[in-house]
Amino acid sequence: MGPLDALMHLGNLFLPGLALGALAAALAKLLWRKELAPVSFKRLALPAALAAAAVTLAGLVVFGRDGRMATYAGMVLACALTLWWRGFGPGRR
Repeated sequence: MGPLDALMHLGNLFLPGLALGALAAALAKLLWRKELAPVSFKRLALPAALAAAAVTLAGLVVFGRDGRMATYAGMVLACALTLWWRGFGPGRR
């Protein structure tokens, strides 16, 4: 495997988490317009995407491979908790 192939595999490993974080933040900003107006999109999306990516790595370590349904469920839970923390919880500032 060449360096470009390795980079593509690494990108495809983290792409679901990054997409989930961005999509969930966009939908949260759309659904709770007034409440999340003072919170920027970047402040919501970046931590949510990083949390989902961390769960992807944890799932890879725990299960020995990626793409397990438990990992995806953990990604959704981590993303939702992070969005709540940044949007409505103590992390809002």
